[in-house]
Amino acid sequence: MSSILHRNPKSVVPDLIDWFEEPFLTLRPYLGHAIKVEDYTEDDHYVIRAEVAGIDPENELEVTAGAGYLTIRAVRSGNIEDKHRTEFRYGSFSRTVPLPPDADADDVTAEYDKGILTIKLGLKGERQEAMKPVQVSTSGK
Repeated sequence: MSSILHRNPKSVVPDLIDWFEEPFLTLRPYLGHAIKVEDYTEDDHYVIRAEVAGIDPENELEVTAGAGYLTIRAVRSGNIEDKHRTEFRYGSFSRTVPLPPDADADDVTAEYDKGILTIKLGLKGERQEAMKPVQVSTSGK
């Protein structure tokens, strides 16, 4: 299970890790088959765009939403021959994204077009506070 990483644009280290991703796959296996995503809010909807090119969306894609998370699972199948070099990755891919507190898992649409999966979740009008104070009582000692 993975979540969206919010990177500091001034940080150089994540870019270096991306450049040398292959050697680090043994140290950080979740990088091997992660689905790359972007998210934003648009017209009272939370939008997630995922890069899942080279799949048959009717047979090789599953999207589930609920309990505060959205999960995308995909399988890219293909014949790998030793006679050529490829940087394409085959196999199972998955990504779990935490949803905002006001996302409505009952109001979800998904569209796949040219390798990009776009998922839109409606946002409820009443936004709940992520954190609220809790009163602590004392025993009187």
